[in-house]
Amino acid sequence: MRELLEGAFRHALSATDPERRVREAIGPEPDRPHVLAVGKAAGPMIAAAEAAWPRAEGFGVTRYGHQRPTRLPLFEAGHPVPDRASVRAAERALELARVLGEEDTLLVLISGGGSALLAAPWGVSLEEKQALTEALLKSGATIHEINAVRKHLSRIKGGRLAEAAYPARVIALIYSDVPGDDPSVVASGPTAPDPTTFEDALDVLDRYGLDFPRVRAHLAAGARGELPETPKPESPVFSRVENRVIAGNADLLRAAAEFLEARGHRTLILSDRFTQEARTLAGFHAQMVASARAGSFPLPPPFFLLSGGEAAVRVVGEGKGGRNQEFLLALLAELGPEGVYALAADSDGLDGPTDAAGAILTPDAFHRALALALDPRTHLAKNDAYAFFEALDLLLFTGPTANNLNDLRVLFVGGEES
Repeated sequence: MRELLEGAFRHALSATDPERRVREAIGPEPDRPHVLAVGKAAGPMIAAAEAAWPRAEGFGVTRYGHQRPTRLPLFEAGHPVPDRASVRAAERALELARVLGEEDTLLVLISGGGSALLAAPWGVSLEEKQALTEALLKSGATIHEINAVRKHLSRIKGGRLAEAAYPARVIALIYSDVPGDDPSVVASGPTAPDPTTFEDALDVLDRYGLDFPRVRAHLAAGARGELPETPKPESPVFSRVENRVIAGNADLLRAAAEFLEARGHRTLILSDRFTQEARTLAGFHAQMVASARAGSFPLPPPFFLLSGGEAAVRVVGEGKGGRNQEFLLALLAELGPEGVYALAADSDGLDGPTDAAGAILTPDAFHRALALALDPRTHLAKNDAYAFFEALDLLLFTGPTANNLNDLRVLFVGGEES
């Protein structure tokens, strides 16, 4: 069963390969081609673009450890917190965009991680933006909320890259890592109209009790109309912009389901848009399992339950882990001795600030933990899922995958194996 779960995950990664997706989506090479790739999948995406558009100039930027050989320069920068290399990459991207004219075409290849990899601080210092990013990531805020703040502290996010490139033609191929696949949210929407406002960004800080006086002063000035808002849908800068999503989390879930169905198993995909806190999400999945076992679920066991999206984590402890590991640990705490086989993993191969993609849960995990004097709830209180699953040899390792379509959760419900 462990091999089957891991096989479904790896097949889903292969089936949604970003290089192939760009090859399938890219059009014929224009007269004056330029390429900018940003995100964790920038390597394979720019490789596809430079093969299809051999005369194109440009560059890419990806996370440290995700580099691969390409003709066009591929730089590395900080993620999930921006660094000086992120600032250099953003300045270079803005320089590239600003010299383009009406006869130029800029192909922007966007994947998750771009918010940190392109950093052009506006109204605050890089150090303040770094501290705020860390606080937001630990607060439990959703990616939509986090990016609403980021866009109003940046000279490149929230459609401002498209604004800099105008009147050039801009084609953005988007490999989405956000629930709902909204182009304005992926990598903080550098080429998309921004529906959020300075007021929205201030509301996020209020909602999560984040102070940051200089950030608030900048956002308040914008809310008073003293600073220009991010470009909105009616702005002429988008008259020559095409934003096209070429893959999303739903594709990852479908590929995993197809793998399992091809081996004779029934599957049910719940949703690709979950954004709840990981522990809340685990409670919901535990209820689904209990309902199926009680015979009150629409689909009788055995079957595989799949879900995606991106859970949030409110970090209050000093432990180590990621949202997928936290989800599985909370699921184990909910189910107790009546465990299940389950996998939860991040498609980029790195779950939170760890070297694991996620973990695999087994029905005997609760009893094995007791034998080692490990308490799931104690580890949850410390946000220390990594140490828990490491002790049980249940961590899942893939290394950086250059894929970034959010998370995959697979639970096996019923059957003799459970």
